[in-house]
Amino acid sequence: MLEGFLPQMPPPLTLLGVVLVLFLLCLLSSTPGPGKDPPGPRPLPLLGNLHQLDLKRLHVSLCELSKKYGSVFTVHLGPKKVVVLAGCKTVKQALVDYAAEFGDREIAPIFRDLMKGHGVIFANGNSWKEMRRFSLSTLRDFGMGKRGSEEKIIEELHHLIEVFENFKGEPFDTTQPVNYSISNIICSIIYGRRFDYADPAFQKMVNNVNENIRLGGSAEIPLYNMFPWLRWCCGRWLVNRTQILKNTENSIKNITGLVQGLKDTLNPQDLRGFVDSFLVRQQEESDQPDSYFHNHNLSFTVVNLFAAGTDTTATTLRWGLLLMAKYPQIQDQVQEELSRVIGDREPQVEDRRNLPYTDAVIHETQRVANIAPKSIAHTTSCDVTFQGYFIKKGTMVIPLLMSVLQDEEEWETPHSFNPGHFLDEKGCFIKRNAFMPFSAGRRACLGESLARMELFLFFTFLLQRFRFTPPPGVSEDELDLTPTVGLSLTPSPHQLCAVSRA
Repeated sequence: MLEGFLPQMPPPLTLLGVVLVLFLLCLLSSTPGPGKDPPGPRPLPLLGNLHQLDLKRLHVSLCELSKKYGSVFTVHLGPKKVVVLAGCKTVKQALVDYAAEFGDREIAPIFRDLMKGHGVIFANGNSWKEMRRFSLSTLRDFGMGKRGSEEKIIEELHHLIEVFENFKGEPFDTTQPVNYSISNIICSIIYGRRFDYADPAFQKMVNNVNENIRLGGSAEIPLYNMFPWLRWCCGRWLVNRTQILKNTENSIKNITGLVQGLKDTLNPQDLRGFVDSFLVRQQEESDQPDSYFHNHNLSFTVVNLFAAGTDTTATTLRWGLLLMAKYPQIQDQVQEELSRVIGDREPQVEDRRNLPYTDAVIHETQRVANIAPKSIAHTTSCDVTFQGYFIKKGTMVIPLLMSVLQDEEEWETPHSFNPGHFLDEKGCFIKRNAFMPFSAGRRACLGESLARMELFLFFTFLLQRFRFTPPPGVSEDELDLTPTVGLSLTPSPHQLCAVSRA
């Protein structure tokens, strides 16, 4: 499965010393602990279980292995021992009931290169705790999940609707306009302003994030994470890593320029957004040499918020529009409910409780889209015995969210798009225990409330005004739901028609 993905290697003698070191590490990592290890396939020296895995669809390979080895099992990614958690009960138990033990972040070499331990996603310890606490409280101060956010979202929707209308029902790719629109919402919270979709600097910011997410799904990146020494002996072949670093460097430069502009006009009595709040806190702690409110944490926290606030929601919304074109009868029912309950006025967040079918369709879209099938890897903060198995401190852990969202014990038709999963016999919306697209526990998505509001308003506004169909000459059956694998699962390239319902 790895054929064609391995970078061209230098002569074997160049790597001999490194191979010997890795072999010793492999022996050390296989040293038994004081308890029973989770079961798993027998690894090869150095390669581990790579011969049994598809690195471009690792989530699928791990789900298949879980059928044989159970809900807690071991797999070796190269010389690195990894524990995989599968199924709703197991994942929720680990992330919620054992939140402290499984709450640290595994920081792979690529993210160590990028973030250097700063920011709010790929960080641990006191710095992470301080940045997460500050980010949550500040985002809430600026309306995350509240009326303030709703107004920003509706303002942005008017711009997006205008873009859709300009296509006059002709086929177009939804990627850029949706990404720009969603990005502008997090920008309005971070910087206190939105950007014009035609602004080249803004386009570059969004496109850098999208390219990094796409490149992060190439087989080269997990191979580099398993064998980081490749950087030293054959770095010029690691073209995707090089491009990811370059894109991130460009993003930091853009952020630095925007932050400087805000700093020059800062008024502590009139805070415009997240950056202003951070700058004020930075000034307050300027006499504390160990303060976490330094420029590196500011830049990388903004990078994290911008990337997470753009990709996940925009990708889910694009899946939603594609699924409506794929299943026109479901689109009919959504639009009938919108017309009956809302009519011609603009939707509001408070309408959600009166739109059970529409709400069910949005939730089912999140379940089927499965955009973060492996979540982001965790690591154990201490030795832990879990479900009878001993897991050492510092062990990489993959909470397999795909196995939760498609758990055959939790969902009636786990592999089909079925809004009925979230409706009772009376057509009322019901919550499901296995609905976990935002993960859970200490590392759950900190923008969940904003994302939920965005998805509801974007979906209802767009479905109220447009009917989404395949391009002329393309049938619903021909619309491909096979995802493109990156750091998240995005729809394959496609075009849709947004036909005005006016």
